[in-house]
Amino acid sequence: MKVLSVFNHYLERGGEARAVASINDSLDKVADVAACEFASADWIGRGAPPRWQQALRMIRNPASVRKLRDLQQSAAADLWLVHNVFPVGSGAVYSEAKRLQVPVVQYLHNFRPFSVNGYLWAGRQIAPQGLRKNYWPEIRAGSWQNSRVRTAWFAFVLRWGHALGWWRGVKAWIAVSNFMRERFIEAGVPAQDIFALRHFWRARGEFSPGAGQHYLFLGRLTEEKGVGALLAAWALLEKKKRGAGPRLVIAGDGPLRGVVSAAAEQMPSVTYAGELDGAAKEEALREARAVIVPSLWWEGLGLVAYEAYDHGRPVLAARSGGLTEIVSDGETGRLHDPGDVEQLAAQVEEMEQNRTLRAEMGSAGRRWLLAHADEAVWQRRFLEIAAHARGR
Repeated sequence: MKVLSVFNHYLERGGEARAVASINDSLDKVADVAACEFASADWIGRGAPPRWQQALRMIRNPASVRKLRDLQQSAAADLWLVHNVFPVGSGAVYSEAKRLQVPVVQYLHNFRPFSVNGYLWAGRQIAPQGLRKNYWPEIRAGSWQNSRVRTAWFAFVLRWGHALGWWRGVKAWIAVSNFMRERFIEAGVPAQDIFALRHFWRARGEFSPGAGQHYLFLGRLTEEKGVGALLAAWALLEKKKRGAGPRLVIAGDGPLRGVVSAAAEQMPSVTYAGELDGAAKEEALREARAVIVPSLWWEGLGLVAYEAYDHGRPVLAARSGGLTEIVSDGETGRLHDPGDVEQLAAQVEEMEQNRTLRAEMGSAGRRWLLAHADEAVWQRRFLEIAAHARGR
């Protein structure tokens, strides 16, 4: 089977880009994979099209269509595996697939096309109205590129796409968790055409659980990721311990970088490490006592939990979206109600008081990862879904 993978890179490389690269690499072992990639950065700075042209090209970008046609002609793909297509790829990806009579499998990493920003997040709260194609909460909050005007236009593009039937041409949908699958069924995706398929993971051969030096947050520094709640929980711990709270390392970048930097200056136990990758990221995970995932939005899955388990570390996560499917409360970590800073602080204290519990939970997480994230199982399941799409 020949597959054309279609992905529009975001301005900042994040978990979705890494997941797409990993998926393509894995599929290349069982299929012939070609990649069609677009870059949001092409619309920034000198040489970028005027804003009004960018807006129109979100609906149909002639340059992207030509690129797709050329790649399809050379690759002769039996299937298009589509991830994100906005803004540069444009909605024409779907109409072009229909014109060429190539089946599409839509891989869902977030809640688009039922959310402008992909997170169903508006300001400081979840906006499930998007599942009913009501994007007004996100528009009022300026949830895309911090602009109400741009958010409103993107919302129009999505509504236009739904009206034109862009996504009716999708033959199969892949959700990264059962939670996400259920939300898309609520939004109107036929249940028989959407499949839950958690990401696989290539586990390291060895890990060495130890005492650990800190608690670790890895991710985008945004409100929906629970950064504010995390800092509030640490303020409680600092107050209770009179300035001698457990050490917290926050690694990542994003709009709340200034808030995190200021908190690190005010609280002795908080360190802002900036963006970590490669050996530095591995070291931070290896030295962690636990990894904290305090998301307020409905996490699709939460691959950072996989990273924690790979290093034999427990996860303290919000009871949010797909996180509840990979973090077992009391077994591989702890779950807290999203935004409940007292509960999160209490769970950190529990970890501090019981090194044996941390080690047991970390080992249980490692066992879960080996049992539930096997790459060969993922490949077989994907091929079954692809067969469903090609058979429709």
